Amino acid sequence: MESIYYVLCWHCHRKCAHCYEERFHPYVRGELEAVVAEAEANAPRIVAHFPERMTFLDRAAPDPNLPGGFVERAGRIILSGGEVLTEPVRERVLYPTLEAIRDKYHHAGGVKVAVQTTGDLVTPRIVEELLARGVWTISVAGMDDFHVGMEGAKRDPLRARLMAMFEAAGMKASGQTVPKRSWAEEDGPLYSFFGATEDLWIGKIWPRGRAWRNGLSRATLADNFCNAWSGGLGFLEHRYSGSEVSVEPSGDVYPCCMKTGRALGNLVEEPLLDILDSLAGHPVYEAINAGTPQRMGLAHGWPEERFLAACNTTTPQGEPYANLCIGCDRFHAEAMEPVIVEARARRRQRSAAE
Repeated sequence: MESIYYVLCWHCHRKCAHCYEERFHPYVRGELEAVVAEAEANAPRIVAHFPERMTFLDRAAPDPNLPGGFVERAGRIILSGGEVLTEPVRERVLYPTLEAIRDKYHHAGGVKVAVQTTGDLVTPRIVEELLARGVWTISVAGMDDFHVGMEGAKRDPLRARLMAMFEAAGMKASGQTVPKRSWAEEDGPLYSFFGATEDLWIGKIWPRGRAWRNGLSRATLADNFCNAWSGGLGFLEHRYSGSEVSVEPSGDVYPCCMKTGRALGNLVEEPLLDILDSLAGHPVYEAINAGTPQRMGLAHGWPEERFLAACNTTTPQGEPYANLCIGCDRFHAEAMEPVIVEARARRRQRSAAE
């Protein structure tokens, strides 16, 4: 598989207005212990159920030694939050998970591990501890006007401080080591910066979480988040480039970072590839895999016209709004629960027979 986006824990020291997930926010006392304990308990089982080999065949790189074949590359696992560098998450979840991933793939083709952070908690000691555990990239995701204190030129001092810190540790800026080539061809350790801007990351803002509640999404029906990276495009084709899934602290796995209305399965309970392979060929998931979510309901009495009509809604501010994610949510709420239950039952029967 090319990429797994693994949200380690719901805890975050910020509560950004544009966040796609309401559960990312500060927790204290008993609530903090509950979310950290959930992440701590589930992480070992989740990692155990990642693919045994975290590599993929790069369809952009034909193998000259194998006619019709492709170059095999190490995939990546992105560890994110929330904020994974808050003290309880860092010590109890992030560091043990990094060590488990390193041990799992050390003799199985390797893997490239990226750690996402808002950046303001990074210290030289933390950089050293991350690199010692095999981190390939530290990716700073808070470089946008939505993060309080990071508006415009206000983020320049933090960016400069982080660059000096990273480069003192021997890290290079991503995209400079191998210009105009894919991330998979870059050797670490690297650092990068990005944020919720028009040209990067979530662009027009996903209709999710606090972003939705605050009326920040400017996406229209023409904005197909599914037909892009971090959408569902290619998620089932896990042997090849283009495949990514998103995993929650609970172990629930989804075909996209925006998340469908129902999880595909749970990695605390069963292996990721078993889940994906059990859904291959299913018309709903093949439509998501093809980046054509408007066709996901064809076999369930939802012609495209009905799906597109279901994409229309009203924002919490009372404004008309339409996006394919809205239709996907409504279709999953109406039709997908029995499909997912049946697929899980078939996997369990097959596992018991083995």
